[in-house]
Amino acid sequence: MTPRHDNRAHDQHRPVEVLPGFHRLAEGSCLYRAGGTVVLCTASVADEVPPFLRDSGKGWVTAEYQMHPRISPGRREPRDGRGKAPSGRTQEIQRLVGRALRAAVDPAALGPRTITVDCDVLEADGGTRTASITGGFIALALALQKLHTKGAFEGRGPLRDQVAAISAGFLDGQALLDLDYREDSQARVDLNLVATAQDGVVEVQGTAEGEAIPRATLDQLVTLALGGVRSLCELQRRVLAEQGVRLADLGLNEGP
Repeated sequence: MTPRHDNRAHDQHRPVEVLPGFHRLAEGSCLYRAGGTVVLCTASVADEVPPFLRDSGKGWVTAEYQMHPRISPGRREPRDGRGKAPSGRTQEIQRLVGRALRAAVDPAALGPRTITVDCDVLEADGGTRTASITGGFIALALALQKLHTKGAFEGRGPLRDQVAAISAGFLDGQALLDLDYREDSQARVDLNLVATAQDGVVEVQGTAEGEAIPRATLDQLVTLALGGVRSLCELQRRVLAEQGVRLADLGLNEGP
């Protein structure tokens, strides 16, 4: 196999560092670093729901996503500045993050409240959406723990799944996990996978550049990405356990 430029194995994700509780005012937060990509994730709780859920007794999880002006070597003018509508890319990513995190929560058990997970990309080197989902879950779980401590949930807690995300791609004839920007910009195929710790697939986003790919290549990339998600879920559990969070107390069956 051709060595990767950073000497990682083909099935190895970038080094991950998580600083939980980074934002002292949010109900849940973490600073999530995956290689050169850094995302601040905060989870905020409000005792209200969108109009379409009013009087349903159900809660809602949603997400916002934006990129800091200095994510690159030189400052760039924000596309989503004050008074401007979010760009199509921004809307697409924040909807993805929201869908991914809603897969982790039972809205009936959450009750009539909204949790908004804000993902602010401070530095970008590929994989900002997958980092937002993986770090966003940690912030979400910390917020749920705070609600649990206050006795907000009756019966079983609202957490039904653990969710993480990672990319995989096909470059120079090799399937590679967790592409950084240098690899992603040259990859023949780029795929983002959102999944649970038990290999349940939440969402797959994939594109072939230039020509179609065989089904076997797609299957290979999905299998590779599922292994990466399992590793990230293990990391999530370690980080949360160090913060005194027992996922079983929040409603999640004991993981692997």
